Amino acid sequence: MLKTTIFFFAVFVMFGCKPDIPKSRYNLDKCKIELLNSIDYGQNGSIDSILIIKKNRKMYLYKDGKVKMTIPISLGKNPVGRKEKQGDNKTPEGNFFIHRKLCSSKYYRSLCISYPNPKDKARARARGLNPGGNITIHAQPTWNADGRGDSYTLAHNWTQGCIAVTNSAMDKLWYWVHEGVRVTIR
Repeated sequence: MLKTTIFFFAVFVMFGCKPDIPKSRYNLDKCKIELLNSIDYGQNGSIDSILIIKKNRKMYLYKDGKVKMTIPISLGKNPVGRKEKQGDNKTPEGNFFIHRKLCSSKYYRSLCISYPNPKDKARARARGLNPGGNITIHAQPTWNADGRGDSYTLAHNWTQGCIAVTNSAMDKLWYWVHEGVRVTIR
């Protein structure tokens, strides 16, 4: 009996399935492997800069001064005006750059924006406020991993100040954007 139990345990360890990832989280294995092996970027699809026009809720991807692609976006719940402080649910305005890529169990994949810049910090400090941070261009929450809710999420501003795109748009951005790409938000 003990030998049989040990045998089945060994078979399970060798061939057993990985534990299921809860539906409230994305599986990050592929993303992490891409980042570790620097295969998260394709030269032939690169872009030079990103322009985000909040009023139009559009993101424009530029290559050599020409628009390569336009992507619909969602913004912070309180999108009008410049981000002033942490928790105001506003998407910042200004000139930034992509400073990091992030595998996100909550939002699939994210491109981290260099907010707050020195001007944002000085403006907040002068008013005795915390400017906030952790602003990203991110994909969809796990409940919309399959994209069936894209029309709903793109019809609303629902983030805490980030810029949200569909998972399929993020798949393109992930390979076209490298650290240092300029991001202008107006």
